[in-house]
Amino acid sequence: MLSLVPAAVAPGRMADTPQPVLQASYELLLRPWETDDAPQVIEAFSDPEIQKWHMLTVTTEEHARQWIIARQRSWQRESGANWAITNAKTGDIVGRAGLRYIDLRAGRGDCTYWVLPPARGQDIAARALQELARWAFEDIGLHRVTAAHSTVNTASCRVATKAAFTFEGTMRSQTRHLDGWHDMHLHARIHSDKD
Repeated sequence: MLSLVPAAVAPGRMADTPQPVLQASYELLLRPWETDDAPQVIEAFSDPEIQKWHMLTVTTEEHARQWIIARQRSWQRESGANWAITNAKTGDIVGRAGLRYIDLRAGRGDCTYWVLPPARGQDIAARALQELARWAFEDIGLHRVTAAHSTVNTASCRVATKAAFTFEGTMRSQTRHLDGWHDMHLHARIHSDKD
């Protein structure tokens, strides 16, 4: 007799609630993006390192606002969850962390993150990613969360490793970046993994 496996998480779990503010550490908060954050989005996507790995150029406030609105809509559609990483004391944006893709029924999500140049080298992305995984597992019930990066992006590899994402392998010619197709390292955490 065929046994049907129920959905991992019932749809509506995210869209029915406001997007929360998450505390990644004493110094770091993850808060939902606001349209007033447009100048910081322009600053981020003007950075050569962020451009290199994210293939996006945002040069106007209108384009930046549309980027933010798209991130907000992904919450309502339950297809993604994105936060600005902020300094808890000053409120300044220092980076981004999120799940660019969520499948509630399948219990999966895929991470994205970047940090602005002045805040790099302080484990900000790793701490944000750890909190993001905790939220994904405990608050919305995902089973598996992945993080992928170009094999030559050693900074992102360090972030995933520090955030306790296990290296699982290399996906050949998986993603196109500004300079062409890249092999990608795949890291993942599952709900039962320990930090």
